[in-house]
Amino acid sequence: MSLDPYLHFNGDCREAFEHYRAVFGGEFEVLQTFGDGPDEMQVADQDKARVMHVSLPLGSSTLMGSDVPTSFPGGPVTFGNNVHVSYSPASRAECDRQFAALSEGGEVTMPLQEAFWGSYFGSCTDRFGVHWMFNHRGE
Repeated sequence: MSLDPYLHFNGDCREAFEHYRAVFGGEFEVLQTFGDGPDEMQVADQDKARVMHVSLPLGSSTLMGSDVPTSFPGGPVTFGNNVHVSYSPASRAECDRQFAALSEGGEVTMPLQEAFWGSYFGSCTDRFGVHWMFNHRGE
C-alpha cells in the first residue's frame, strides 16, 4: 500500500518541484507539460507550458503534482490549511537541512524540537503555500 501526496498549483508547479528536488534529492520519474499531451485535450496555448504531471520519488513514497490550466473548469487552486505533507527524514542532520531549505521564504509554524511523543518534530509552510510536517525518530 502507498500513500502519496498530490499537489496542485496555479502555474508554479515546475518551480516548486525543482525546489523540492533540490531539497530532497533524486530525479523526476515523470515531468510532462500539457503541451506534451494529445491534441484532443484542447489546452489553451497559454497553458501548454504548465505541468500536467510530475512525480518525485521520496524514499518509499512519491510526491506528485500538477498545475491547473486556466482553460480548465475548477481552477484556480485555492490553498488552505487542510493538507500537510508529513515527511520522515533518515537523520536529524538531514531533517535540519531540509526543514531550513523548505521554510526559507515561507513560514515556520513550529520550530524543530523534541516532541513529547519522542520525535524531533517541526512544521512549516513553504513559499508555495504547501504545509509540511517533519517527524524524525531516532538518532
